[in-house]
Amino acid sequence: MEIKYNLTEQDYLNFNMFHVKNSKAVKRTLNMQRFLTPILFVIASFVLSKVGSMYFLGLFIAFLVVSILWIIFYPKYFYSYVIRNTKKMIKEGRNDGLLGEHHMILSEEGIIDSTSKSETKASWSGIQTLSEDKHNIYLYNSSVSAYILPKRELDDAEEIKTYLKSKVQK
Repeated sequence: MEIKYNLTEQDYLNFNMFHVKNSKAVKRTLNMQRFLTPILFVIASFVLSKVGSMYFLGLFIAFLVVSILWIIFYPKYFYSYVIRNTKKMIKEGRNDGLLGEHHMILSEEGIIDSTSKSETKASWSGIQTLSEDKHNIYLYNSSVSAYILPKRELDDAEEIKTYLKSKVQK
């Protein structure tokens, strides 16, 4: 089976967001940053009231409000930070083989993905996971990278997904 598709920056950003939102390590980091910082804010209100002879209740309420806002809005900031940094990384280096036209061959042995600058091969045993979101199908070849198949570029995404599921070991 042969697939020709164009991988855009938005496809790559979608992959990064999908990965970040589904990674256990990133979720753990996000939750630590989201909840540990407010605890430190509340502790700071206590310390400042003792050291600076300030009124504890006033400081506590101010830091509590900031903590609640932090808990509510930090995930949105975190995800926008990921997108911003991904865009910067794409722009800072040569990414000829990453974005642009791709020609993928799906055979009994595995995958061959060709661009104008490179060619990569992976056997089916080298594909760790098959995942998808509403935009793309992801064939993870490691814990942090994947072949990205944009659904908008596929003639029959369901047929391709069924074929891939039959090949990828779970």
